[in-house]
Amino acid sequence: MNICIISGNLGADPESKYTQDGMLVVTFSLAFRSTKEKTGWIKIACFNKTAELAEKYLHKGAKIAVTGMLDQDKWTTDHGENKTSFKIIANSIEFIKTDGRGFDGGGTDNRNNNNDYNEDDTPF
Repeated sequence: MNICIISGNLGADPESKYTQDGMLVVTFSLAFRSTKEKTGWIKIACFNKTAELAEKYLHKGAKIAVTGMLDQDKWTTDHGENKTSFKIIANSIEFIKTDGRGFDGGGTDNRNNNNDYNEDDTPF
């Protein structure tokens, strides 16, 4: 079984692209606490309705939880080095805290007044 659940903060605004078939793909990096002293980063990829929500509502610094599937990419560089990277293919996103961008203001105040988030800063 391949199920991942992770929460953290976006290090930058999401990037949107379209496949040759016209499918929206939204990607972003999520910072998470791996130990008290260490912050880790993982790429998240969203497709279909999840991508539409990510594109519309997510932004740098937003705190979210992602449920999805771990995926591994492998390739060989021009110098013959074998490389590997991991990403999570998101099935769902839970919005924990945002600054309100993209929301119509209907009820809960999810505003985060600390907009000085920097990818080099520890996001916790």
